Amino acid sequence: MDMVHKRLKQYSGAAVLTATTVGCLVWAQPRANLTTTALALVLAVTISAIGWGSGPALVAALLSVFCFNYFFIPPIRTFTIADPQNWIAFSVFLATAVAVGQLSSRARNRAEEAEARRIEIERLYKQLTDAFEKASEAETFRRSEQLKTALLDAVTHDLRTPLTSIKASVTALLAGTGNDGSADSLSAEGRMELLDVINEESDRLNHFVEEMMTLAQLEGGQLLLRRSEMPAQDIINIAVDRAATPLRQRTITLNIEDKLPPLVVDGASISGVIYELLVNAEKYSVPDSEIYINAYQVSGNQVEIAIANEGITLPASVRERVFEKFYRGARQGEKQGFGLGLSIARGVVEAHGGRIRMDAGRHGFGTSVRFTVPCAPEANAD
Repeated sequence: MDMVHKRLKQYSGAAVLTATTVGCLVWAQPRANLTTTALALVLAVTISAIGWGSGPALVAALLSVFCFNYFFIPPIRTFTIADPQNWIAFSVFLATAVAVGQLSSRARNRAEEAEARRIEIERLYKQLTDAFEKASEAETFRRSEQLKTALLDAVTHDLRTPLTSIKASVTALLAGTGNDGSADSLSAEGRMELLDVINEESDRLNHFVEEMMTLAQLEGGQLLLRRSEMPAQDIINIAVDRAATPLRQRTITLNIEDKLPPLVVDGASISGVIYELLVNAEKYSVPDSEIYINAYQVSGNQVEIAIANEGITLPASVRERVFEKFYRGARQGEKQGFGLGLSIARGVVEAHGGRIRMDAGRHGFGTSVRFTVPCAPEANAD
């Protein structure tokens, strides 16, 4: 019933509009000629088509034709057309009124269809956006759960291990000390060995705390870089000296390109990256093997530093994942570490505007991690 009522209102509107137009034109006679009258009636048909569609437009066109003949074509107030030229005018008006009505109605229908398509596209786009958001939320939740699991593993395993060693060493020291505080059952060598364990494990805990703080600064965009020009040789030497203990059973081969321009970096941060890569290279290399450090200019304002070892060759599918937080490969369970070092290294390098990647090592044996950092603008000089 609502649809029928709506259609009746549309047809009534077209009829009223046509009647009103005819009334105005009759009142305006004889000032309005046939051309003006025809155009006014065609306008009424056009408005009906645009406003109410083809059916009401057709009604308006038929009413306009009859009124045009009855009120405006001589002899007036009859349906007789005496002059043959008026027959031509009447026929043209009839064809024009019907054609304009149909064309206007089609244009209206197309506009409605276009609007319907736009609404449908917006609806589909919203559905797609909602689906992507839900998928993104699910992925974020999944990664968050993975991160929680990895962090819990780091806390329960990697932190407990040094704490257990420290606790055991302290307990042994206390048990080997007499009531008067003097050495009892422990020799000086034994006491020194236990103190070394406490010192090394304390350094491990301190290193973990430093890594977590650096990672938080990187992810929060708050890492402060104090850039200055510094020779690559000096930065590498700082890292090698710092890693002297873990590298004591490895041979370091250093190859720095001649006349290499100074790096424009935060020296402490980049030496920390090199240190981390050296420690990782030592962990996953074969005993008594070599570790290679190469530094060379790759463009006018970029220097690449590469650290390669002789040991485990990681598959290509794993090489990118090693830079993820807390990532521990299938064989890393035997190695000490928190799974943060390479993630932090990537963050520091990218904060300098560089890139870091892992490739197969020399001759396809072992691994090679290489990264780029900015250097002074002057190119290699002869």
